[in-house]
Amino acid sequence: MRAKLSYLVTAAVLVFYFVLVGSRGVLLIRTGTVLTVTFGVAVLVLPVIGLWFLWKNTQFVRRANRLAAELDAEGGLPADELKRLPSGRIDRDSADEVFSRRKAETEAAPDDWRAWFRLAVAYQDARDTPRARKAMQRAIALHEGRPVQA
Repeated sequence: MRAKLSYLVTAAVLVFYFVLVGSRGVLLIRTGTVLTVTFGVAVLVLPVIGLWFLWKNTQFVRRANRLAAELDAEGGLPADELKRLPSGRIDRDSADEVFSRRKAETEAAPDDWRAWFRLAVAYQDARDTPRARKAMQRAIALHEGRPVQA
């Protein structure tokens, strides 16, 4: 719940910022000179890109949460079997061992979204966020029946 709240607060702050920047872009365009109109258009591009990115990220998070809820209902969420250091951080060797099992599971069933979901969790536990995101995107695509890119 805490993660959802912080995500919503961050999204709200970003939307406020985008509206503020966008209004400045409109003011620059209204000035009417070639220079201010050019700057105004450039300033308006940034909030549009930011809003698009925020929308895509929000869609991704919602889809991943739906998969997690479905997997939880099936009793298929990966158990937390990782050893932790006294500081609370995940032991690297433990994460590597779990990752090896998850990777083998995924290689054995490459069209199973559940295996890809669990692999994404293993990547995240190993602190490999880019690969975790790619694996989760693949799980989402498989779940939705969309074609999967290699």
